Amino acid sequence: MSAKHLTKEELTELARYDTPTVCNVIELFNFRPRTEGYMDQRIKACFPEIPPIVGYASTATFRCSTPRGKESYSSLEQQALSFQELPGPPIIVFEDLDDPVVGATFGEIMCTSYQTFGAQGLITSGAGRDMLQIQAMGFPVFTNGINCSHGYSQIPSINIPVTVGGLPVSPGDLLHADCNGVTNIPHEIASDVASICGEFIGAENIILDYLNGKNPTPKGLSEAQRESVEVIKRLTERVKR
Repeated sequence: MSAKHLTKEELTELARYDTPTVCNVIELFNFRPRTEGYMDQRIKACFPEIPPIVGYASTATFRCSTPRGKESYSSLEQQALSFQELPGPPIIVFEDLDDPVVGATFGEIMCTSYQTFGAQGLITSGAGRDMLQIQAMGFPVFTNGINCSHGYSQIPSINIPVTVGGLPVSPGDLLHADCNGVTNIPHEIASDVASICGEFIGAENIILDYLNGKNPTPKGLSEAQRESVEVIKRLTERVKR
């Protein structure tokens, strides 16, 4: 398998499925340990009702604990300009350098700017604010908390490797996120993951359909589970070819 960027249709297909399903399908490829490749529970969806998002990481660092010094800093303009270097729609990923978090990484103006220039959402290890306004925009944000102030807001660097929620993220990584959390999808298997998610859900539905049918029994559940496992086993054998 060789890495390639997804088509618009493949990105749309991935966005049809929840992030746990995507994680389950990635496991079929045995590409990485099952305890890697996703952000931990510190990163939570602020608006769980918003559908899944898929996009390529536009990374940055943030701090707001001290006044700006003489160092060179980045800006919203530079971030927006760098979106065109990505192979598809961006998802903004901020690593907050303050420990503990001091202020909000983003607010209404930042999110409106990102959304205007095509971003699918924003993820930060820090905090956010202006939540009612951002929710009304329908712009997905994932944070480690909420804070009413932006402090001495600064973006020291953009397009560098960062770590958010325990997950290392490099510029251009393919991310999938929803109310359950955030995972990355290895480029090498991304196209196959997009095409298999529907079949994987079909395998799970064998069990769910049985349980939601008339007069389910423990024995019948075991039979449905075996049937589901067989379908998943065939999918696993297929992806290993």
